[in-house]
Amino acid sequence: MSYEPPNYGSPPPPPGGGGGYGAPPPPPGGGYGGQQPGFGAQPQQSVMALISLIAGIIGILSCCCFIPSGAALVLGILGKKEIAESGGQKTGAGMAQAGFILGIVGLVLGVGYWIFNIVWNVSVYDY
Repeated sequence: MSYEPPNYGSPPPPPGGGGGYGAPPPPPGGGYGGQQPGFGAQPQQSVMALISLIAGIIGILSCCCFIPSGAALVLGILGKKEIAESGGQKTGAGMAQAGFILGIVGLVLGVGYWIFNIVWNVSVYDY
């Protein structure tokens, strides 16, 4: 039994006795055209879902203003649709759902506030 130490100083001989090293390995990510979808790529956060959540919180805090609550409602729907159509490339479905729900709650609180305000003013200032 003979032992041959590894030769670290020179590259290995080419397979088949050819004169070159062959084709270089493909770059990381799956191919020469870039990364393949769903392989090695990190999913990105949906911006619409984040804005929907922020607008929903603002709509709850300012219950007399319908604009942030309406924006949260619409952006929540659009954000959920965008996430569903992205094929796993976008995340934030929970934030979009929360923004949608906060938009509904904000609109209900706003309507309730204005109804209460009108009823209060009519009953206090009885003509």
